[in-house]
Amino acid sequence: MKIDMEYMDDSTVCDSVSSLVEGCRLPVHMTGTNDWPLAEIISIKDVQGSKCYYVHYVDFNKRLDEWVTEESLDTRKVHFPRKDVGTGTGVSTPKKISIGGGGSVPPPPMAVISRPSSPVNNSELLNGNAVLAAALQKKMNRKRKGPSLDNEDSQDGPVPLVPAMPGPRQSGSMVSHHDDIVTRMKNVEMIELGRHRLKPWYFAPYPQEMVNLPCIYICEFCLKYRKSRKCLERHLVKCNLRHPPGNEIYRKENISFFEIDGRKNKVYAQNLCLLAKLFLDHKTLYYDTDPFLFYVMTVFDNRGFHIVGYFSKEKESTEDYNVACILTMPPYQRKGYGKLLIEFSYELSKFEGKTGSPEKPLSDLGLLSYRSYWAQTILEILMSMKPVGENEKPQITINEICELTSIKKEDVISTLQNLNLINYYKGQYIITLSKEIIQSQYKAMETRKIRIDPKCLHWTPKDWGKRSKW
Repeated sequence: MKIDMEYMDDSTVCDSVSSLVEGCRLPVHMTGTNDWPLAEIISIKDVQGSKCYYVHYVDFNKRLDEWVTEESLDTRKVHFPRKDVGTGTGVSTPKKISIGGGGSVPPPPMAVISRPSSPVNNSELLNGNAVLAAALQKKMNRKRKGPSLDNEDSQDGPVPLVPAMPGPRQSGSMVSHHDDIVTRMKNVEMIELGRHRLKPWYFAPYPQEMVNLPCIYICEFCLKYRKSRKCLERHLVKCNLRHPPGNEIYRKENISFFEIDGRKNKVYAQNLCLLAKLFLDHKTLYYDTDPFLFYVMTVFDNRGFHIVGYFSKEKESTEDYNVACILTMPPYQRKGYGKLLIEFSYELSKFEGKTGSPEKPLSDLGLLSYRSYWAQTILEILMSMKPVGENEKPQITINEICELTSIKKEDVISTLQNLNLINYYKGQYIITLSKEIIQSQYKAMETRKIRIDPKCLHWTPKDWGKRSKW
């Protein structure tokens, strides 16, 4: 259950920044803009005698969260948290967990990450160790059976959530609803992946000795992480991978897709989830990747196959999800690769003879990509239809659209409604395409330079239900 922090009704003029505490809300100058949106102070630290403030801009995505100095704060209108509620959301601080002999648990390779919570002024908790230990305890206590009564469509503010990452759970959804204090702040400054240096958007539970470094160096082929470029260079001499492990099931020109089994290539799958967590928020991250398949898209050059993005998929989905988690790496965004990933997921569904849908709720960027893909795909079908006879209009049913596209019925209907294409006339539903819609569709299709070619897909679906174990 989401518990919002309560604030005093009246704003207060703050005499000094020294009276500011975690949980205060006030206007803050957003770096790179002329705007002063309302922001919440998440954490405060001293840097060489000066205070720095980690702020979250209210109603903005968490990827814009940042450290600011006193000069960026407008103390003329400060909302202090109510004293009777405190500066937290009612979520208790995670404690170190001891198992067996009483010693602290060493961090497992993956961890539990869930929705952001209220701030905590404890530097020791701003790393993966406490989360990692909690993950191990949660895995031990979790049972794989029994339905979940959580509301899987709950949202925190105007931004939809992202489907969670692979891991054990009770229901078809991997969305977590338990706030973890340690995941509120970005903990990795920079990563280097191949030719790209990237600033992460969100928290990811890399080991503490890694997050204290100015940059984490990641092998772009096996995704193992190293402390320095020299360590990475030594690793590259020994690393014999030049493409993701697994089967190459698609290749056209320089684009390939590889299918990775989360059980057979566990370390790679875990490192992939860990990397993806840097750019995906509101997710649950576990270290059990066995029930999942990962489809990694790459571009090829003379140095090897470079990761562009990926999506994960349950081997068995009771909810007919054909995507559990999907990500296009930041250097390749806005280039059509996101829609290509989505198109490939539906191509797999066509081979399986099923309709599919992404696990919901979606992230803000994911929702935009899917809505755009659904609209373009459905309009492409409608515009290609021919009338059966003279002076007759083309006819098609919702079920026929689903069969042709493998898009689930609910998504087809919602897309047609969002486009205002369905009208009720004389006892039946009529789909009406305006000239503006048609022109917009032609323009959109011109920009989609890369498409999936089904002839280049060499893949046979497996019936995981008949297998005793993965």
